[in-house]
Amino acid sequence: MSPEAEARALDAADPGYRELFDIPTAPEGRYREVAYFAGNSLGLRPKATRSELLEDLDSWAALGVEGHLEGKRPWLPYHELLTGPAARLVGALPSETVVMNSLTVNLHLLMVSFYRPTASRYRILIEDSAFPSDSYAVQSQARFHGYDDAVVRLKPRPGEDCLRTADVLEQLGDEVALVLLGGVNYLTGELMDIPAITKAGQAAGAVVGWDLAHAVGNVPLELHEWGVDFAAWCSYKYLNSGPGSLAAAFVHERHLGGDRPRFEGWWSTEASTRFEMAPESRPPASADAWQISNPPIFSMSPVRTSLEIFDRIGISTLRERSLRLTAYLEKLFAEVPLQVITPTDPVRRGAQLSLRIGGPLTAGELSKRLRFEYGVIADAREPDVLRLAPVPLYSTYHDCWRAAAALAEVMAG
Repeated sequence: MSPEAEARALDAADPGYRELFDIPTAPEGRYREVAYFAGNSLGLRPKATRSELLEDLDSWAALGVEGHLEGKRPWLPYHELLTGPAARLVGALPSETVVMNSLTVNLHLLMVSFYRPTASRYRILIEDSAFPSDSYAVQSQARFHGYDDAVVRLKPRPGEDCLRTADVLEQLGDEVALVLLGGVNYLTGELMDIPAITKAGQAAGAVVGWDLAHAVGNVPLELHEWGVDFAAWCSYKYLNSGPGSLAAAFVHERHLGGDRPRFEGWWSTEASTRFEMAPESRPPASADAWQISNPPIFSMSPVRTSLEIFDRIGISTLRERSLRLTAYLEKLFAEVPLQVITPTDPVRRGAQLSLRIGGPLTAGELSKRLRFEYGVIADAREPDVLRLAPVPLYSTYHDCWRAAAALAEVMAG
């Protein structure tokens, strides 16, 4: 059996859920559809998204303002349709979860509550390879409080690409006020030991929050059980809700209903009294208290559609297929002269393999050749890292074979 036939046979035995998604057509190459490996940057569109969004738009046309309380999915309580599925996906209570804003806005709103520096405890730990937006956010929060040297950037050991948990724990000194790391590192694909770091950080007197942009919809999470203080994530990567779509936030129940400082707005007050138009907010004892503005219904609609897919299939089922797909792709890469910088231990990674390329091509140049000559879409991080994410919802073993074969051909010159 040829390697391509083997990939086809694996797809027949382990088909995934590709039929639920719109797959872009390939500009070049032997195949009609692209082999799409950029779901860690922007997920593909579920087929149901268009019709369900149009249903919500039609309520506006048919009902006008009355759509707030009438129609198939009334707008006033619309965000509550997303709360349960989002909470189940991250292992949280519904009261701890809210879909709102964008990722970095949510991080800022949460840091207003959870980054409370003092003269003796003011430092923020992040990974040196944190996504730039996280770096900008924590730096600006520290400066807002009057600290120019608060941010501590954690680097891997010399000659290594990923952080070791032990090296993170060593930095948990008396000056650390906040630990804010990526649950899955965007560059390397490393899955951090969230429960161990959370427990150790809190024992050291710090607040521990997580950016889960590359973790939610990728790996199983148990935020409530792990005792995470807060977390935030976007929904346009593995959650497939569209470019720039709404993000979400988690606040552990032990922080709900207290006097922790927050920024507030109309949607921060309890729903039952919102339309009394009272001058003072009455925040509920839930993550909804961190909401500020009237939710954007037509941005929420694709998130709801996507979350229903995850709710129906289950993250555990997807994780099992993800492990099989990623292991298969890793095996194929063994024949390609590229360095995999993602951990080889499946427990320490999600649905992503990052490759450090050598030779004359930059990562961007290589990704363009893969796309326009072979119909393989990967994600480049200049100058020399190519990221490929075999997403268990819609990626196939044949996609993996195509990517490895294309890479081998291009690298061979």
